[in-house]
Amino acid sequence: MTDGLESITTSALSLALDAASLRQQAIAANIANHATEGYIPQKVEFESLLEEARRNLQSKGSVDRASLAGVQVQMQPALDDNGLPVKVQLDQQVADMAQNAVQFQVLTRALSRHFSILSTAIADGKR
Repeated sequence: MTDGLESITTSALSLALDAASLRQQAIAANIANHATEGYIPQKVEFESLLEEARRNLQSKGSVDRASLAGVQVQMQPALDDNGLPVKVQLDQQVADMAQNAVQFQVLTRALSRHFSILSTAIADGKR
């Protein structure tokens, strides 16, 4: 059985919101601990996880909710090419936090519109 567009959209937006929330936590931890000796900065790689969904879309011709449910968003240590922790750049972290906040606002607005469309469809279906 194929998933409806509404469940795929809701799953994708929910996953993106989870990633944005986790990214905000990682950035806040990096800023708070930038001067802590031995601190390993954190990062969240959500975009690379979406590549798997894109590959499913290209290979299968569709994306289902189950393929999105298997995507796990988590914090990872921010390491350089040699496997050493990167140095926290405060100005970059603050810029990343601002960008992430804007992305979070866009995602919440998109989810709100999605639910509004579903609500309208349900209300019109009752007439």
